[in-house]
Amino acid sequence: MPTLRDIMCAGLKRLQEQGIESVALDAEARDILRNWSAQPASTVAAPRASGSELDTPEQKIDYLRRRALNWSAARRLGTLREKMVFSVGDVHARLVLVGEAPGYDEERLGEPFVGKAGQKLNEILRAMGLRREQIYITNICKFRPSMGDNQGTANRAPTPEEIAACLPIVRAELRAIHPACVVCLGATAAHGLLGGEGSVGSLRGVWHYLADNLPVRVTYHPSYLLRNESLSARRSVWEDMLAVMEMLELPISEKQRGYFSPR
Repeated sequence: MPTLRDIMCAGLKRLQEQGIESVALDAEARDILRNWSAQPASTVAAPRASGSELDTPEQKIDYLRRRALNWSAARRLGTLREKMVFSVGDVHARLVLVGEAPGYDEERLGEPFVGKAGQKLNEILRAMGLRREQIYITNICKFRPSMGDNQGTANRAPTPEEIAACLPIVRAELRAIHPACVVCLGATAAHGLLGGEGSVGSLRGVWHYLADNLPVRVTYHPSYLLRNESLSARRSVWEDMLAVMEMLELPISEKQRGYFSPR
């Protein structure tokens, strides 16, 4: 028969998978927890891997990758496809990019940003003097949103429910990597990570901060530049990237500062 502690741990785990990160406790609940914490560690059930097993970012990200494979909050929705696309890049990176969700190419190859938008992203990184291997790239939703049996190459943005289901994993990734800053690529990623609403145009141009004081910049998704090749659109994205470079204290040449400026 499950103990009260077992029931509580299971309940907290369900809340975590729903994206709830804190709960209010009354005096009686606090007394119970104090009594449990005073017991020998060997008698306390661990709802997840112990800290000794997760000493490095590599171990933490590997653990999250395995958890995400069968993440019940996402699986039980029934609106996401089966194959998980987790992340790519350096788990020690100072810069993390957060995109929307896997598309057809990403699902096929099992890696974020490998289609045409990914090629555009690689161009942006090269202009910054960075390689894809030097940063960490993930998505706010870990599975390609489904559009039915005959979906083919078509893609759609994840719903708020689909984002909420995967958000605890994404937040845990950021805690594991502890980057210097994060860039949200597009409104979907921004709304998921920062909460609230608003267009990219209204969110970009300033630094936002998560609860742990992690700086976040919002810019247009690379696919936006595939649809809008105007000089002003490219300059807007580049201004955001210049701000990121300054935050990371990367060298910036006068030539780089002038990219896409009106002549």
